[in-house]
Amino acid sequence: MTTGIESSNLRTSLSREFPTPSRLRYNFLVTEIGKLLVWVGGVVVVVGLVLLLGGRLHLPFGRLPGDIVYRSKNTTVYFPIVTSILLSIVLSIILYVLGRLGR
Repeated sequence: MTTGIESSNLRTSLSREFPTPSRLRYNFLVTEIGKLLVWVGGVVVVVGLVLLLGGRLHLPFGRLPGDIVYRSKNTTVYFPIVTSILLSIVLSIILYVLGRLGR
């Protein structure tokens, strides 16, 4: 016959040896969130480097023909329509190529 103390020790030792399904799901979820954060961080670093290099190369993004700039006495409003279209086309091509390589 076991006492209350012995049975509680048995329960804690068993729970350490055999993780419950909820613990397994929690560990899986935390691992996946960690991987996602690493990928997001990598994307942020790459975008930051592209922006740094783009600034040093003096590329005319935002000043392309077709981009609309409205200036008045106290305000300036930019409508980079052509830049947005060009960026959309370039990103679409890159994502298409990456999708084809992934198959």
